[in-house]
Amino acid sequence: MCVLFTVPASPHILALSTCWNSHRHTEGRALVAEVIELGFEWIEVSHGTKISLLPDLLGAAESGEIKISSLHNFCPPPVEIMMDAPDAYEFTSAKAWERQRAIALTQKTVRMARRFGTDRVVIHLGTARVRGYTAKLEALAMAGQLYSREYSDLKLKFVMEREKASAKALDQVRAALDQVLPVCEEEKVRLGIETRSHYEQVPTEREMAILLEHYKDCPWIGSWHDFGHVQRQANLALLDHGLYLDQIAPRLIGCHVHDVKWPMRDHRAPLSTGGVNFGQLLPKVPEGLPLIWELSPGNKRQDVEEALIQWAGKSMA
Repeated sequence: MCVLFTVPASPHILALSTCWNSHRHTEGRALVAEVIELGFEWIEVSHGTKISLLPDLLGAAESGEIKISSLHNFCPPPVEIMMDAPDAYEFTSAKAWERQRAIALTQKTVRMARRFGTDRVVIHLGTARVRGYTAKLEALAMAGQLYSREYSDLKLKFVMEREKASAKALDQVRAALDQVLPVCEEEKVRLGIETRSHYEQVPTEREMAILLEHYKDCPWIGSWHDFGHVQRQANLALLDHGLYLDQIAPRLIGCHVHDVKWPMRDHRAPLSTGGVNFGQLLPKVPEGLPLIWELSPGNKRQDVEEALIQWAGKSMA
């Protein structure tokens, strides 16, 4: 096998999410071979990874062919959903049976993480019961109206409505997590609460602080920083990216790394669009944590190869 690149020495674990290439493969070991040829030693098994690929991936992990940094909920995906849909079931759903399905699938993912030999699972928490205005704000930003009166009025309305919906969403989230945590304790697996791209999603910056404080004595709850997601909210003037990362860094258990084409096209190869200031932000990430390149399948292999060269050349990792 010809290895085209060697991932540079790093104070962090550099991994590639299977969301980039799992759709192209019918055999798990072929997926692993492609990742290894790029120079990665680690993968995150993502929510869109087909169940049929999992036996081979488990075998590759058990034999030491590949290392597993983390799993992304839901993994395995729900058999009744015919597409990649990590938010098909939410802890914040208005329907009790959907909340319970989300809990059961998360418990299953935690057990699968232990089978893969990793102690990290990335989770989405859900969406607050509020009208979502993120797409409208993004459209205004695209039209050059970021600081217009229309934009400011809509953003203020959105923030106020979102705040009113917060308490109920957090109650539902805590109720769900409290059912998952006994399985985490049993399997010795941590949950990384992922930062999200849409302001209607849970948690907001304030909600993340509340949840981390609530679970401050729980070793199985931490934060998971998604650079692209947070940058999208920063682009809409909803938060300060650096300050948010500073706040959650002490509780971080991992990160998703991808770039953003302004204002909202995310999951681009790192350093490809200049939308995320990795030079400023990465030093805030504690050493030893996994940095998962979570890339859209639309990134060509050449995009990934070129990004790795830039990453090594700029000593970003």
